[in-house]
Amino acid sequence: MSFEEANEAACDRSTEAAAGLVIRTAADEYHAGAHGLVARRYADRGYLSKDLSSHADAALTICSAFEGHTTVGTIAVRLDSPRGLNADAVFAAELDQLRCEDRRLCEFGRLAMDHQVSDNKQVLARLFHLAYLHAHRLSGCDLLVVEVNPRHVAFYRRMLGFKVCAAMRLNPRVNAPAVLLTLDLQHAHEQIACYGGNPDGAALTRTLYPYFFGVEEETAMLARLRQ
Repeated sequence: MSFEEANEAACDRSTEAAAGLVIRTAADEYHAGAHGLVARRYADRGYLSKDLSSHADAALTICSAFEGHTTVGTIAVRLDSPRGLNADAVFAAELDQLRCEDRRLCEFGRLAMDHQVSDNKQVLARLFHLAYLHAHRLSGCDLLVVEVNPRHVAFYRRMLGFKVCAAMRLNPRVNAPAVLLTLDLQHAHEQIACYGGNPDGAALTRTLYPYFFGVEEETAMLARLRQ
């Protein structure tokens, strides 16, 4: 599921977000809820989902939105390692070139939003913000990669500042076409510092960054995540 689909249809374990929801890093006992949400939402769109969502993956950090104990939104962070990223299966040459340029890569995936929050830009943005904190502020990654359906490329470019890294290819994991996009996480850092925590100013930028946490919230979130 893409950010656009979620729009259309963290800190730690106690940060309140929009609509009474809580955004937090999911503890192990909540991973099954995230996997199940991904499976349901991928199935809704006719994507293959077994390999994406039916088993645990210790290499992932899962960030979720909760209503009570129910997972209603989720995104997963994978750091680059000797085993590589999921995107290597389709875009290995492009990712290897980025590694040769000394970029520190990470990958976001398994994005899913329940129908009841699918039009909530703030929840979507804050899930992304928590994932960004794990990848950039805590782990030092400087370049984010994502695989998206071609029809959602414009949204990612406009709303978050992604750039196209490789043209459309078939992604066999979901049996759907995919485009490789990259986001310089220093750009995200600057946008968050400038616009985060100011949803009333969203019309000025027409991006998701005003819906991110503000600087003071982010500072408190980082302190708790580092404990």
